[in-house]
Amino acid sequence: MTQVAEKAAVFGSALEKRPQGGPRWLDDLRTRAAARFAALGIPTVRDEDWRFTNVAPLATIEFQPAGQISGTAERLRRFAYSDAPVRLVIVNGRFDTTLSRLKGLAGGVHAGSLAAALKDHADVVQRYFGQLADVNTRSFTALNTAFVQDGAFVHVPEGVAVDTPIHVVFITGGEVTTEMAHPRTLVVAGAGSQVTVVESYIGAADKDVYFSNAVSEVFVGENAGVTHYKVQQESIDAFHIAALHAHTSRNARFSSHSFALGGRLVRNDAAAILDGEGGECTLNGLYLADRDRLVDNHTTIDHAKPHCASHEVYKGILGGTARAVFNGKIIVRQDAQKTDAKQTNRALLLTDGATINTKPQLEIFADDVKCTHGAAIGQLDEDALFYLRARGLSYAEARDMLIHAFANQVLEGVDVEPLRAALEAELFEQLARDLAEADGQS
Repeated sequence: MTQVAEKAAVFGSALEKRPQGGPRWLDDLRTRAAARFAALGIPTVRDEDWRFTNVAPLATIEFQPAGQISGTAERLRRFAYSDAPVRLVIVNGRFDTTLSRLKGLAGGVHAGSLAAALKDHADVVQRYFGQLADVNTRSFTALNTAFVQDGAFVHVPEGVAVDTPIHVVFITGGEVTTEMAHPRTLVVAGAGSQVTVVESYIGAADKDVYFSNAVSEVFVGENAGVTHYKVQQESIDAFHIAALHAHTSRNARFSSHSFALGGRLVRNDAAAILDGEGGECTLNGLYLADRDRLVDNHTTIDHAKPHCASHEVYKGILGGTARAVFNGKIIVRQDAQKTDAKQTNRALLLTDGATINTKPQLEIFADDVKCTHGAAIGQLDEDALFYLRARGLSYAEARDMLIHAFANQVLEGVDVEPLRAALEAELFEQLARDLAEADGQS
């Protein structure tokens, strides 16, 4: 079989079942995306952006488009921020009105089904959908777009401030454990508006094998602000690949805080373009991995206009034989003078078998800029452990205190108090289990 034929064969039977119909422009986009994925295939370790992340296992499983599932109401009670007052629930790619909570939004704000928005807000969806997510060069984005049928849609009109966070919950899995879903989110914040969006990704069961392939697009209008949280709590045997794209206008502010707490193989691509003077972007992340799991974070912040600032802090806690990848790219274009960009990446290795590959990248084409980056990888500070134990703490207590302090820098950036409390509880519960297993094996 030729290389082209091999690429086309991956997910080939599933592509034959992709959705069709709807607006002509969308159907054309799906057809083009399917053709591009067939040509691109899944990335290999020969691709620079994937050289430390082998996604070949995806090609060994015959994933099929996910169908309807039952019993998800109980699952919704067991994840972070489950009591959100405004909640959009998408089950295997389909909006679920019975599990969603849509009351409490005013001022012309629309939050709901993407499929419904294709009819009721056709002008907005057609103007923004697919403008940031590139189907020509990104194979998994092309695959997601080929299957677009429903998802989450949030539109905030000009000058409207939404006080209540909008929680979008994607549930994947079901009776057949080799299913795949393609979550899609479109957020459009008009000029002068303010909104907070939380995206959660969970499995229908704790040990399902499935493939969640998500794409989110966020547009931040002039003088607007969008705060975005992503909480990934997939099944421990799931594959999770996601792309977040954000575009900011003049004096706009976008911040995203990513938490990866599940999944067998996880890849997060986060890209933001500062396309208006005075824009500001924050990309923060915290991830936890144990056993032989892999978490890969690739970020890109593109300073396209002058007088913009970006801040980035990513932290990882790794145990067992887990592996992590962090690749952070900062681009400063020639006209983007007075850029101020800061990037920090730190990883805490709890075992000798845990590893991380980290690569900060700076591409600077302007001369009047401030750009800094720093990376630190290591184990717990023996001097700090000795200091705490000298003051009466046991080794386990001292270790836990240092790990908590390491994680708290990112957790403190979560302004939604119930979400922060839930994340802290989940993170430290997982850590306690992982450390207990490690102590039992030592």
